[in-house]
Amino acid sequence: MMLKSLALLAAMALGTAASAEEMKMAVTTSFANSGLAEVLLPEIEKDTGITVQLLVVGTGQALTLGAAGDVDAVLVHSRAAEDKWLAEGNGTHRREIMYNDFVIVGPSTDPAGTKTATNATDAFKAIAAAQAPFVSRGDDSGTHKMEQALWKTAGIEPVGDWYRSVGQGMGAALNTAAGMNAYILADRASWLNFGNKADLAIDFQGDPALFNQYAYLPVNPEKYPHVKAELVEKLEDWLVSDKAKGLIEGYKIAGQQLFVFNAQPE
Repeated sequence: MMLKSLALLAAMALGTAASAEEMKMAVTTSFANSGLAEVLLPEIEKDTGITVQLLVVGTGQALTLGAAGDVDAVLVHSRAAEDKWLAEGNGTHRREIMYNDFVIVGPSTDPAGTKTATNATDAFKAIAAAQAPFVSRGDDSGTHKMEQALWKTAGIEPVGDWYRSVGQGMGAALNTAAGMNAYILADRASWLNFGNKADLAIDFQGDPALFNQYAYLPVNPEKYPHVKAELVEKLEDWLVSDKAKGLIEGYKIAGQQLFVFNAQPE
């Protein structure tokens, strides 16, 4: 009887595994570092039967994977890059899902005086003027693209011993900043979920220019017929559902909400 029961359980497990549908989605390291994926993925699988395999990279690499047909969808946060990607025929559409914001993290003593800046551009100017240590992700991610835009607006080409480009994801870049006691641009969610804060703190926040929108982009099945378009659509329906809204807005660290749901019905 015991052997029959075990055999039945094994058969049920195999049947469940066999019935599971899988798709690949390239997502930003900031999304993965936030911890939200660990909340959403089990619920997605439970509600839809879809196992979502995440490829965690920067926004630029995520869009490259989508353009090559190596994933079924992407979830990224750089509007200009997304619009260009869609215009090139790589995807079918863009669906906004949620947002948070970027913050300027740095030494708690704020040697550059960014806390008194009136906007993010002035905060960057203050860091450059003081030649205070600054860590850049340098990885063509959405965060890196935002950082580059801020330097450009400030009219500054960041070069010198004070500026260190690491070519890594958000978590690794934050670890480097912690070790150097340096400034860094980070998304709020990754910062709140970051364990090695050392002597770092949020030194500047609140500028509307630091708005950080995340969007879901299905890869174009006309360009890549192997793309699992039905699963992609099914996942999108879930991501804009009331269930997703509750999970996204209910996800908090130390009592702070990390994301705001803003998916709109079509």
